[in-house]
Amino acid sequence: MPIQRSTGARRPPPPRARRRPPRRRPDPRRRLEVILLLVLFVLTLVGGKLVQLQGLDRTAYTHMAAKQRLHTVTITAPRGTIVDRGGAPLAQTVDARDVYADPRHVVDAERTAAELGPLLGIKPAKLVPMLGRPTSYVPLAHAVTPALSAQIMDLELPGIGVLPTTRRVYPDGTLASNVVGFVHLDGSGAAGLEYSFQKILAGHDGARTFETGLSGSPIPDGHDVLTPAVPGRGLRLTLQRDVQWEAQQAITAQVRKVKADSGTVVVMDPRNGQILALAVAPGYDANAPTGTAIGANPAITEVYEPGSVNKVITMSAALQEGLFTPTSPISVPPILHYAGTTFHDAEGHGRERLTLTGVLAKSSNIGTIEVADRLQAPRLYHYLQAYGFGRPTGVGLPGEEDGLLPSLAAWSATTLPTVAFGQGIGVTALQVASVYATIANGGVRVTPNLVLGTTDASGHVHGVAVPAHRRVISTKVAHELSDMLEAVTTDQGTAPAARIDGYRIAGKTGTAQRPNGTGGYAGYTASFVGFAPADKPRLLVEVVLQNPRRGHFGGVVAAPVFHDVMAFALQTLGIAPTATRPPKARLTW
Repeated sequence: MPIQRSTGARRPPPPRARRRPPRRRPDPRRRLEVILLLVLFVLTLVGGKLVQLQGLDRTAYTHMAAKQRLHTVTITAPRGTIVDRGGAPLAQTVDARDVYADPRHVVDAERTAAELGPLLGIKPAKLVPMLGRPTSYVPLAHAVTPALSAQIMDLELPGIGVLPTTRRVYPDGTLASNVVGFVHLDGSGAAGLEYSFQKILAGHDGARTFETGLSGSPIPDGHDVLTPAVPGRGLRLTLQRDVQWEAQQAITAQVRKVKADSGTVVVMDPRNGQILALAVAPGYDANAPTGTAIGANPAITEVYEPGSVNKVITMSAALQEGLFTPTSPISVPPILHYAGTTFHDAEGHGRERLTLTGVLAKSSNIGTIEVADRLQAPRLYHYLQAYGFGRPTGVGLPGEEDGLLPSLAAWSATTLPTVAFGQGIGVTALQVASVYATIANGGVRVTPNLVLGTTDASGHVHGVAVPAHRRVISTKVAHELSDMLEAVTTDQGTAPAARIDGYRIAGKTGTAQRPNGTGGYAGYTASFVGFAPADKPRLLVEVVLQNPRRGHFGGVVAAPVFHDVMAFALQTLGIAPTATRPPKARLTW
């Protein structure tokens, strides 16, 4: 093997390692500057937040803090009391308590609901979510009795408290509920005079702002600011409690007896228009208003055709215009053909020779049409308006209807005869009562009224404005009509059942067909309205029965109720007989 020789070339030396530069020592001054900058930045953020919290957002956070510990509740103003003319309470306000929860302090919602629910009448399952709401005040029950609130507080449930309030009660339940009305859950008027006089009765609510502790109950020495409520004013009514009660009992019993849809009784002093009773059946309990009769007052809302009670307007117009006298002779045929229509009386008869008084006493449709034919439509229309038909009476109750009085331009050839005996127009019971009160008051119509005055917190009574007066017919004509109406209650008239021993009674029956809504008639409206003593009227009573099914003549189903209510009212109010003899009425010639 050949030996290689060195060429003499030299190997390069290995690379030399680079020396690291010496490590520099940190500058403490620079580190301090960085730390200071960081601290300043953090302090700036904190300072800015403090400025925001204590400056810009101070009001909002203060409000939030106050909201957590302060509660403001409304102090309901005591509602004014409603009393009858003698001061007997019909509606009054009593002490009560509102029950509330502060969910923040409720320890065990399910246990609290289980103990509280049965007392409040609330199912625990419904109560539990209320106790868990994200708020500090949840109302649970309004206006419970003080005794019940004491039971609740005895449970010592954390987060549950009570506050003073008031509750509206009606001592006699159904008595005059159709007049007095009732209130909503919030205490505002819902029906009747409670609604009409809401502003007067309500007063002005106050407020209480108080501080609560951990249990949710007010702190005795904590923040507590009270703005007192201003009590509402009360009402003193014209109603006489005992007469109202008798009227309600009588009409309720008769509605049941004759199987009527409804009934109404009006008792009024014709001298001043004051209503002593305004009773309806069916009624309702104002403490627990339920059913179809809630808030109803058919005396002013139910419009019906008046029937024969309207004949007195035709007679008064004929007397006032000088066309007839009470003894004027009228020949009444068995049937009458007028304007292409055949008219009959309620009972068949041959030709009768009646006076104007006899026509009214026997309630002859044909005789009344003959009177209206001489009177003519414009003059009859004038007196219908003068007596108040076609507009509300102005009694002050909500929902009063105008009735139905077609304009004279809308009258057809048959309107005059039908309106003359009370068909073809619509009235309310109170409108008819006002007509007869006008006659009893010597021809002067006084607006029916229910309020004698208001009472302040000191019990002082402040009278209301005197109701409007307006003369409709002369005193002479009113007296003539009164004598004619007295003949209605004789044995020869249509309502001997209305007579009261020892008293002179004047009045009129009404038996009208009821429109069925399709252009025809079905059923009847039976009524009787009269006043006593006839020669010195002090009281007027009207009875109306809608759709009675056991008898339908006013003299049969309505006059007996008139007798009972009028007799009771005369005795209760101490109205003595006049001890005079009635005039001898000439019914025939």
